[in-house]
Formats: sequence, structure tokens, C-alpha cells
Amino acid sequence: MRVIRAISILLFCLPLFSKATSIDSAQAGLNKVAAKGLIKRMLPEFYNHFEVEEIPAEAGKDIFEISAQGDKIVLKGNNGVSVASAFNYYLKHIAHCQISWNGSNKKLSLPLPKPAGSIRKVSPHNFRYYLNYCTFNYSISWWDWKRWQWEIDWMAMNGINTPLALTGQNIIHARVYKSLGFTAKDLEGFFSGPAYFSWFWMGNLDGWGGPLPQSWMLSHEQLQKQILTRERELGMKPILPAFTGHVPPAFRTRFPNAKLNKTSWNGKFPDVYLLNPDDPMFTKIGSLFINEQKKVYGTDHLYSADTFNENKPPSNDSVFLANISKKVYASMASADPKAVWIMQGWLFHFSASFWKEPQMKALLNAVPNDKMIILDLWSERHPLWKKTDAYYGKPWIWNMLSNFGGNISMQGIMKTVAEGPARVRSDAQSGKMVGIGLTPEGIEQNPVMYELMMENVWEEQPIQLDSWLKGYAQRRYGKPNPQAEQAWDYLRKSVYSDTLTNGGPESIVCARPTFARSTRGVTTRFPYDHQDLAQAWKLLIQAAPELGTAEGFQYDLVDVSRQVLANYASYLQQETAKAYQDNNLIAFKKYSAEFIQLIDDMDALLKTRKDFLLGQWLNTAKAWGTNQEEKNLYERNARNLITLWGDENSTLREYACKQWSGLLSGFYKPRWESFFKTVEDCMTKKVKFDEKLFDETMKKWEWKWVNQHESYSDRPTGDPVSQSQQVYKKYYSQFERNMPNIKSVK
Repeated sequence: MRVIRAISILLFCLPLFSKATSIDSAQAGLNKVAAKGLIKRMLPEFYNHFEVEEIPAEAGKDIFEISAQGDKIVLKGNNGVSVASAFNYYLKHIAHCQISWNGSNKKLSLPLPKPAGSIRKVSPHNFRYYLNYCTFNYSISWWDWKRWQWEIDWMAMNGINTPLALTGQNIIHARVYKSLGFTAKDLEGFFSGPAYFSWFWMGNLDGWGGPLPQSWMLSHEQLQKQILTRERELGMKPILPAFTGHVPPAFRTRFPNAKLNKTSWNGKFPDVYLLNPDDPMFTKIGSLFINEQKKVYGTDHLYSADTFNENKPPSNDSVFLANISKKVYASMASADPKAVWIMQGWLFHFSASFWKEPQMKALLNAVPNDKMIILDLWSERHPLWKKTDAYYGKPWIWNMLSNFGGNISMQGIMKTVAEGPARVRSDAQSGKMVGIGLTPEGIEQNPVMYELMMENVWEEQPIQLDSWLKGYAQRRYGKPNPQAEQAWDYLRKSVYSDTLTNGGPESIVCARPTFARSTRGVTTRFPYDHQDLAQAWKLLIQAAPELGTAEGFQYDLVDVSRQVLANYASYLQQETAKAYQDNNLIAFKKYSAEFIQLIDDMDALLKTRKDFLLGQWLNTAKAWGTNQEEKNLYERNARNLITLWGDENSTLREYACKQWSGLLSGFYKPRWESFFKTVEDCMTKKVKFDEKLFDETMKKWEWKWVNQHESYSDRPTGDPVSQSQQVYKKYYSQFERNMPNIKSVK
């Protein structure tokens, strides 16, 4: 506690306007040192065989060129992102290599393969956006500089030039409110824990998962400076947040005459206070926030602000909504006249019953067109630009959302992602489409979808999926293989043919035990034919002898095997339900035992890959703690987000569920074992099973697990290929025979 107290005193003695140095905008032109540094980090053995040169942009558009000069590969671009994109294009399409979250193929030898002539690409998209508020928690909560550095390199290689940059924001809030007379005590119930910052920043909740140690604020201020420096060195223009009215609960007593609105997000969290934009304090605080942020982090004049994220405005009056929009922008512009507001269009989808044409026009048209850009957040499934006359003249960005909650199910709409950006851009009705981007709630899964989407950055025409997938398999696995190519054709027709409302189908294994097919947090409807998934699995197993040493292949084989077991669990669970309904105790024991064994088999399979380890998530969380109290707090945050999300009665439970080794054995399996034992006892005694009573008991057990501290390994064990082969031998025929009984939803 002494450490926390000392840091707290330090924080609140710091001047409001920090003297930390930072540049005012992304460096113009090419920083060769930064570009070469990226190549060295990615290919330390070969980076000296690449030359980097600067060329001018073409009519304001980013450009790169690739050629060979002697034994060197020459990469030219107008900035670091363009050169990094040239480097990635060379690796993918000339050297047949791949760098991804889930296994990379960097197998190269000298002399490096040379392009046939010169390759030249110009991006048709001025903005290439990346990240979602939610990504900063479902995936990024515990990242250190090493992990961030890798991601920034990945961003640049994939053409990202306008990433959302939210790390280190809480200290800005703290200094602004300190300048207004607030004490550390006033802010104790304001800041959330580290796993819940996204919803704190969006004005959905206060305090949950806290109190936030001051050591976290200070360490992440430094981390954000590293992040922004590197992004700007590579030519990116990070998007920083602006003030949207979210104020501490203590604001009521500090400023009793302030105009405050109360809102309760999800109906299960305490009221949050939002300062009305009509209040003179709104512009004052907004200006203080931007000025403090500029002093600490610099600016590229792009600001994210979402005034009503999943919250209903207090009035649907057009004049009221227009006034709010004007005041929000004015609070930015008062401190930065060059400010451009980047707004998520999510509210128009989430609260579609409220946001009709008059309300949307009022909110959008109150800000000049050149001062606002809209993120069409879920373009591949719910393209709101079509329903809003291309956002009534505002510039907007086409985005792939794809993932909700950081779930790991295989899913995506491959055809739309391959063809949509180019087709929409050439559509006469698309208005001012100025870019494309990625807005996933969680990353580090489904790598094929993200690589496919970012292929659009440098393409004018729709991507030809047939040839692209063949190339993808070759660079991911290190060599062409007919079985692998066929497998991807089946995956394209099945898991990557469609999504459901909340992304892909989840596994019933992750649901709080029930006889129902789905629960509120776990949807198990399948929008594809299971036989196609089975064929993909068989073909990958056949390709294993030739491709089994490739990292990407190992991940994909484990992932497909996991998906098969995750889906097959539905059949076994429904058989237990039928046995209970038929009062068939022998059948119930048989299928419930097989269900538990399936969980064990999944856990053993996923243990072979670091991508699927609970210990990786928990241990990186605890590593941020400067003492045991902080380590326990961060671990509780990490456990809570992926299970209950909130308290014992949370309606968001399982929203961020994962099929991870450790989580299967330590959380999901004990729940199902308790369920089956309770039901079996009821059947033996010939009494009705009371599911409501079971739920009440389970709630207490779940909350106890969230607050426990048993350790889980963060190191993979076992061979991913042989483990997948064992699972295949055991389950393939059963899956092929029984899964047609689980109906698909087309």
C-alpha cells in the first residue's frame, strides 16, 4: 500500500501540462531508420539484403515499388507504411512467406527470390483504420511494449495508417480533474479496472474492476508514448480520444449546479454521469482534456468521440441532437482548430429504433463535412451507409468487424470481404467513401480474414478468391499442397461463408450448463453444412505428413480440430437432454460421460498451442502488478472478463467466452460435471431437476472461481499434429454420422 500511496502523491503533484516532448504530427515523408528497423525486427538474418528508398506520393495517394538491384531487394515508398507494405507484399507474393498472429512462415534463403521486373502499387484508400474500443480489452488489456511493437510492425506491413490509440488515457483524465479541484479520493470510484477501460472510455460504466492503481496509470503513460512515437515514425496518424461528457460521480458534489444526465448501461451497472453539452463546463473540460493530451502525447488532429455508445439520448428532438453534436466538436476545436472528429456509426445500428433519418441527420449535419469521418463499423454484414444515403455527405470508412467478444470460433464472410471494398468504392451511391479498415472486438484468431481484408489496401479491383486462397495456403504452409488447397475451398464454403448476429457460432461447452440448445451468451446455430467442415478436416489431416512442421499449418489443424469438437458438443448435449426427457438413465450416463471426455480431449488438443492457453492471458495480466495486491486485482479482472463479465448476476456472462486450455479444464468442465451429477441424482431419486436452483448454486461457484488464484501454465505441451490426429481418429466418423442431426441455419 505504501507504493500505491507514494505513486498517488506523485501523480497528483505533477503539473497539469506535462513537459514531456512529442511531435505535433506524423513525420512527413520516409523515416528510413524506422523502416529498416521494422525489416530488421521481422527478418534479422536477411535485413541487410533489403534497400529502402523514398519516392513521392502519387496525387496524394500512398505508393510503393519493389524491384531488384544486384543481390538486393529495393523497397520504395512515400512513407514508412508504404515501405512496410512493399516489404510485406514481397514476402507474400514473391517469397511465398507470411507473418501473422497465429504462426508465421519466414523460410528464406540466399539469394533472395527476385521479382520479375518492377512492381508498383498505389492505394486507392486515403484512410486505413484499425481497432475498436473493445479490442483494447478483449485482446490488448495486458500487452507490454514487446507485444505492441510487433503489432505496430504488423499494422504497417498491412497498410494501416490511422490506428485508434487509447492506451494511457486515464492519467489524462486524472490530471484534468485534479486541475478542477478533485482529489485522488474523488476519483477512486471513477476509473475501472484494466480489463474494462473500453467501456469506461465509452461512458458505459464507472469503477467496475477497480480501484485502478496509480502505478498502472504511470506505466501506461510511458507505454503510450512508445506506441505513438513508433506509429508516427512509420508515418501513421494515430487517433486519440476526445471528451464526450463522462464525468466522475463526485462531479455532483463538486459542481452541484452542473447539468448532468444519468444513464445505466446494460441495466446491471451503477448510473454513469454525463455532463450535458449545454453546460459551459463541457467545453471547458473538453478543451482542458485536449490540451493536456497534446502536451503529453502530441496530436495528429484526429479524435475519437462517441456520445451515445449503446446509451439512449435523453431526447429525440433534432435541435437538441444537433446542439450536442456542435458542442462536442466545439470542445475539440477550441483546443485544436484542426481537429477532425472520427465517430463510430455503431449507435445507428445498435439503437436503430431511436436513430431515424431526422435524428441521424441532426447529429451528423451539425458538424462540417470536412471535420467529421464516420466509421461504418460492420460493413461486411450491416452496411449502414446504404441506409443513411452514405451518411448524408460525410466522409466514411468501410470496415470489417468480424469478431465479437474476442470469441475464437472460425467465422467470417469471405466473399463479401474479398469483393465489397472495391465494389462499394465504385458504386455511385457510396458517396464519400475515403478508406477501409478493421474494427474487430477481438483479434488473434481467424488470421485468414484479416489478411484477406487488408489485401484490399493496395487493390483497385475485387480480389479473386479462388487464386488468392491458393496463394494463401502456399505462403502460410511454405509449399503448395493439393489437399490443403481443397481444404480451404471447403472452409470457404462452410465456416467462412456467413456469420450470425454475434459473429460465429459458439460451443455449448462454454454455456452455463443447460438442456437448451443455446443460451443468451452462447449461440450454437450453425450457418453451414457440417459435412463441408468434416471434409476440410480430413484433407488437412491428409496433408499433415508433408506440412506438419509449418507453424501456420499447426495452428490451422488444431483450430479446425477444435471447431469440430466444439460443434460436436451440441450433439452430445442434446442427447443428454433427450435421455433426461425419456427418463433413460443408462443413455444419460453414456452421453454425459462422453461430453466430459470431449472437454478433456479439447483441453489436451489446445494445450499444444500458445494461442489457446488460459495461462498466457492470466500470467501476462499478473505481470503488470508491482505488488501482490495489484497482481490479484489484475488476475481478477482477467478471469472476470472472459467468464461472468460482471457480477454473479451478470447478463453478459459468456459474452467473451473462449475455448482455451485451462479454461476448459478449470471452469467449464467443473460446471458440467456438477450439472450432470445433480441431474443424475434427480433421475435416480425420480425427482424433477430444478434448473433455477442449480443456476443459483452455480452463480456462487462461478464468482468464487473469478476470485481464486490457482495457476495455469503459459507454455504449450504436446505435439499439435499428433494430438490432432488422435482426435481425428476418435471423432471423425462420429462427427460425420451424427452432426446432420444438428440442424444448420441457412
